[in-house]
Amino acid sequence: MLQVSGLNVYYGESHILRDVDLNVSPGQMVCLIGRNGVGKTTLLKTIMGLLQPRKGQIYLEGQPILDKSSDRRAKMGIGYVPQGREIIPRLTVKENLILGLEARPTRPKNLEIPDEIFELFPVLNKMLHRMGGDLSGGQQQQLAIARALMGNPRLLILDEPTEGIQPSIILEIEAAVRRIIQTKGISVLLVEQHLHFVREADWYYAMQKGGIVASGSTEELSNEVIQRFLAV
Repeated sequence: MLQVSGLNVYYGESHILRDVDLNVSPGQMVCLIGRNGVGKTTLLKTIMGLLQPRKGQIYLEGQPILDKSSDRRAKMGIGYVPQGREIIPRLTVKENLILGLEARPTRPKNLEIPDEIFELFPVLNKMLHRMGGDLSGGQQQQLAIARALMGNPRLLILDEPTEGIQPSIILEIEAAVRRIIQTKGISVLLVEQHLHFVREADWYYAMQKGGIVASGSTEELSNEVIQRFLAV
């Protein structure tokens, strides 16, 4: 589904990503772990086309996408939920969701929200006419993921989806993401610090100083790796 090869990214003359290789297979959930400031968000932004690398390549289903703009990558099937969610506070929940249709290759004439969105996130159905800015942090995160799903992505990228969210909502988001994978076959790449959510993934990559320094099945994620890359 996604292949990142030899990626090098700079901010000015600061070398942020160093020869990063990463793969996400179809229907797989991959978690990117590491302490703050090691380049995780930079990697996600580069995959989405918000940053350009000096060296390396990114392939989506075997097709190189570095020459594609971020909106074109969205239409090719990449859904992106950035850190901080970035829902539009002065639009209603319904309007935020409808906005997600812009990521589809062809905007449908029917602007109705599919029932499956409300099956994943029932709370949104009760709040369609509330302003996005009036929702709690957890509700906004559910809205942001739902908006990304409105574009019918094949790859869903989530940047710290549980940050600042109460534990009960974290469990709901975990269950929704796993259900998305199981029912729609979507691949998921996420940055996450919450250990329970990390273990929900199939595979992990650990980053340090801008490079991938460990990877493997989350079933084999050792306490040593957890202490090195997740412990504060």
